[in-house]
Amino acid sequence: MKYGEWIRRSGSSYLALIFRLYVGGLFIYASMYKINYAAEFAETVASYQLVPFWAVNVVALIIPWTELFCGLLLVAGIRTRSAATMIAGMLLLFIMAVTINLMRGAPIGCGCFRAVEEPISWLTVARDLIWLGMTVYVCFFDSAWQLERRAVISV
Repeated sequence: MKYGEWIRRSGSSYLALIFRLYVGGLFIYASMYKINYAAEFAETVASYQLVPFWAVNVVALIIPWTELFCGLLLVAGIRTRSAATMIAGMLLLFIMAVTINLMRGAPIGCGCFRAVEEPISWLTVARDLIWLGMTVYVCFFDSAWQLERRAVISV
């Protein structure tokens, strides 16, 4: 048995389903506030001081809609590997942004779920790393209850 095949068989598709629904729901929930209060989220993006001033509003509009779209795809079981890869990429960016601002000593809120939050900490990084691990697990082991596999037309 090849190494890659052994890894694929050692994971649980039902645990991946639980992770998929959790992370998908989490990203849907996180996007709702940001979409409804885009100006407040733009202020949070600006407070990280990582995006040029002229791009703050664009980033504040793109991130929540990407979170919503990828979260919906994960929950529905459509293009799960692609959606999980996008979410993993966003989580990596979030981890880097929080880490950079922790190194700077900036007392800013995360902006993950609402505008007024506790200041970022290393627990924020740890939480995001756990979510990243769940997302990577979904990438490799998800095969249960996917709507895409039940579709008549496959793209």
